[in-house]
Amino acid sequence: MRREFRLPDVGEGLTEAEIVTWKVKVGDTVRVNDVLVEIETAKSLVELPSPFAGAVDQLLVGEGETVAVGTPIIAVQTAEAGDDPQPTSSVAGPASSPALAAVPALASVPTPDREPVLVGYGPRDAALARRPRRRDPVADLRSPVAGTSAAATVSAVRALAKPPVRKLARDLGVDLATLRPSGAGGIVTRQDVEAAASRTVAPQRVPALVAAGDLDRQTRVPVKGVRRMTAEAMVASAFTAPHVTEWVQVDVTRTMKLVARLRADPEFAGVKVSPLLLVIRAVLLGVRRNPGMNASFETLPDGGAEIVLKHYVNLGIAAATPRGLVVPNIKDADRMGLRELADALMTLTATAREGRTSPADQSGGTITITNVGVFGVDGGTPILNPGEAAIVCFGQVRQLPWVHKGKVRPRWVTQLTVSFDHRLVDGDLGGRFLADVAAVLEDPSRALVWG
Repeated sequence: MRREFRLPDVGEGLTEAEIVTWKVKVGDTVRVNDVLVEIETAKSLVELPSPFAGAVDQLLVGEGETVAVGTPIIAVQTAEAGDDPQPTSSVAGPASSPALAAVPALASVPTPDREPVLVGYGPRDAALARRPRRRDPVADLRSPVAGTSAAATVSAVRALAKPPVRKLARDLGVDLATLRPSGAGGIVTRQDVEAAASRTVAPQRVPALVAAGDLDRQTRVPVKGVRRMTAEAMVASAFTAPHVTEWVQVDVTRTMKLVARLRADPEFAGVKVSPLLLVIRAVLLGVRRNPGMNASFETLPDGGAEIVLKHYVNLGIAAATPRGLVVPNIKDADRMGLRELADALMTLTATAREGRTSPADQSGGTITITNVGVFGVDGGTPILNPGEAAIVCFGQVRQLPWVHKGKVRPRWVTQLTVSFDHRLVDGDLGGRFLADVAAVLEDPSRALVWG
């Protein structure tokens, strides 16, 4: 029988995802839990396992297309008899087949806006169809109008091209029906679209201050996935929370000596020990002494508001990846020893670079650190991660002339910056927190006293 696998809710109430790479093709034999496809949500890349065993009958969605949760994406011919699985409401009993029961990912995922359903087989709202394609002024001008022959309309529909090529054509404003296909079987290729785009200048798409002749020296990159989510979150944060930024220069020579000793310590064999690790420890001690920095501002339904103090620290580490900025967090970092923090930091950064950070790892953060020093930058004024009270910026560590014990000497110096939500944190609290973090980095032995 033919069974369809629908795009599952991979967590955090995400409503759509882009099909990035199919790992199977029509005719392939798959087993339960074999990886079918890699998708990109607004938070991460996710590999989806097969809930069925059988032969791939049809790929229902092409690579590069964005579809809503609940949309059928692949059909598999199975040897099982029975009806196609139907949406299952609330917290159900056993899965509808042994194959479904074997897939751990197919679990009940409740969200505030949607009734809990079996992942991958949730109710599909009429509104949650494929995302409407962007209207393009060039395409609009070329669309059929009164007096246009029906043949012209049909020719556009019949143009043969793979979904990624169609998407590229939409983004570049190229009408597939006007192209001479160079691919086998009359298929329009990516090269055909790019060549047409380089020959055609669409006046409606030319920014007022950009000369038309410069368009062939530009590349337009669609904002989607992680980058789109980051952009939306940063705009919301910047225009919701009143930001205040304070900074201080710190002599971290003793911290750098401690880093060298830890690297040689057998207790830390197999893990990377960096100055960031000790900055993390200093921030955690600063939060312990100034708990108001680890809070959130919440608006109540009746129009009132509350400050929510968190008695745990999920420490976010901003990470730059090829897909954009992600901020995974170390859960309950305040309960970890230094070696545990080193292990968690190494795992977090490796996973982020591979693009495998899960939505759960990026949610629930309470305070964040961004390390701009790795780029050779002294400091910055970071924007708050939405829902958090503060973000600490750690600049590069470099040798500078510094007055030490009455004499000017070369010392290792860095700059620490903290941005905070002025609804939650006033200048006094923000200043005391920053001073405490700086004090620990200046003299790491304070950690023994305060810890």
